[in-house]
Amino acid sequence: MPVAPAAPDLARRTVTLALVRDGEHYAEIVERGVRRARASVWIATANLKDVHVEARVGTRARAARAFTSLFDELAEAATRGVEVRILYSGHASRPLAARMQKLGRSTIGLRCCGRSHLKMIAVDGQLLYLGSANFTGAGLGAKGDHRRNFEAGIVTDDDWVLDQMQATFDGIWRGQRCAGCRVRSECAQPLDRLGSR
Repeated sequence: MPVAPAAPDLARRTVTLALVRDGEHYAEIVERGVRRARASVWIATANLKDVHVEARVGTRARAARAFTSLFDELAEAATRGVEVRILYSGHASRPLAARMQKLGRSTIGLRCCGRSHLKMIAVDGQLLYLGSANFTGAGLGAKGDHRRNFEAGIVTDDDWVLDQMQATFDGIWRGQRCAGCRVRSECAQPLDRLGSR
């Protein structure tokens, strides 16, 4: 069980961060974050939909101005050893459920907790996004100017903030909050029954 480090004196703490708004989410989180992952991508979101993004630079699909599913890219990254964990509440959209079925036994870890309303993306333990955006095309700025959501958040590489939020995510993922949960009886699959992977 990971132990979060002791909190520093937050009143005197200086943290480097960047503010991201609206379409900036796409460049900061998708292009500079998720697509560059080498070790891990941990995503917490309330809503979960199939996210279509511009095909990667240098591909034929990009030359044809085609869009691809970010979940296909995450599944491919997982086959290369990138740990992909997605924690969400509610239900995955029908198109995403169909894509996940098509991908078969994907190594993307998906876990549902109805109480989790975090919007967080941690990449390689080095980049952290916290903000309003769900892991959807409209949330991440992948849609056009007049169709995307109005969103705001921060991106940081601060070690302490990363450690705190990854410990929070991992605690929910492993079911450490399940025993004391007052809505456990409504949960179809309590996370503490799934093991630590």
